[in-house]
Amino acid sequence: MDTLNSQYGISGALQFAYSGGNFPVAKIQTPWASARVALQGAQVLAWQPSAAAPVLWVSKAAVFEAGKPVRGGVPVCWPWFGAKDGASAHGFVRTRHWTVRETRLADDQSVLLCLGLSDDASTRTLWNHAFDLELQVSVGRTLTLQLITRNTGTEPFDITEALHTYFAVGDIGQTTVQGLDGTTYLDKVANLAQAQQSGPVSFSGETDRVYLNTTADCVIQDRANKRSIHVAKTGSGATVVWNPWSEREKAFADMAAGEYQQMLCVETANAGAAPITIAAGATHTLTACVSLES
Repeated sequence: MDTLNSQYGISGALQFAYSGGNFPVAKIQTPWASARVALQGAQVLAWQPSAAAPVLWVSKAAVFEAGKPVRGGVPVCWPWFGAKDGASAHGFVRTRHWTVRETRLADDQSVLLCLGLSDDASTRTLWNHAFDLELQVSVGRTLTLQLITRNTGTEPFDITEALHTYFAVGDIGQTTVQGLDGTTYLDKVANLAQAQQSGPVSFSGETDRVYLNTTADCVIQDRANKRSIHVAKTGSGATVVWNPWSEREKAFADMAAGEYQQMLCVETANAGAAPITIAAGATHTLTACVSLES
């Protein structure tokens, strides 16, 4: 930790520390917002604009242990999204330790943190491809995440991926998502039945949908907290909307009872039936930019 702080710490703006015993995180403070980013999984755990309530949600029952996923924040799902036979859901990078590559204080006093992960013998037993993966986290007036995939091998490969963002809302029953009207989606609650969204997305039960062929921004109308959360994206052809509701929530040991009422996932993704093909030597960037609307 001392080495990390001497090489990459920024006085008054970024420091590395242990959270919950032996769980290393970067703590970021800017004039515009504060944030915390776990080195395991390159997972943003918090982003809170000044004079505002937290925008990201983390479960009170979340587990902060090496090798175990954290329920909340922004997990990185890669190189596959969702379930895969014989393998962990949402890929393998969210439980691995990422390396700090760069930190920088920008002219506007925002902070950039770059974390990286490359293939090795253990990753190739799970997914036999050469890759370099980097997450660039910019903390300031907005929270901007860029997930950069580089194919360092000699053959093309396919990926699905997501920035699986958990947002904090005051009351899911008073929350809607705008920006998906008219978009076709796969309803995972109804055995992947295909349907079309009509109007804003609202919530009255378990919701697990992959909205297809959409590059649109989304706006979460959090009426209970009297705010709107704007989610812009590039490099993404799908948006996933998820809330487990009361019964499904019981299946997750790392969610406390009733917490579904204060959370909502709106995920910037490439998922469903359209994976991203990355040629040898090529790069793909998935970007999400989160901001509060006045």
